Amino acid sequence: MHELGIIFHIIDSVEEVGRENSLSKVSKVTLEIGEVSGVVDEYLCDCWKWASARSKLLDGSELEVEKLPAVTYCENCSEQYSTVKYGKICPNCSSDRTYLLTGNEVSIKEIEAC
Repeated sequence: MHELGIIFHIIDSVEEVGRENSLSKVSKVTLEIGEVSGVVDEYLCDCWKWASARSKLLDGSELEVEKLPAVTYCENCSEQYSTVKYGKICPNCSSDRTYLLTGNEVSIKEIEAC
């Protein structure tokens, strides 16, 4: 379960931001998770409950997850399309000269302090 490792990294990052900004308590952390990132939201939230309770800054905080769509770019026809719907082969020109633009990221979008 790599979700626990992701949560530890997020907590470390939020605690660093908390120190830099003299925060005493964080009420909510919002993450952006790409739809093809391989991260399971339910596991992430379960790990958050357990791990955030061990942090004075984050104890009792909420984790919100926003999904980012996966979008692929075709180098052959310069079109963008839904990765989940069409995969690696471009639905416009049938080329396999494609690459993922978005949808694989895991990032902190927002930290709310109380």
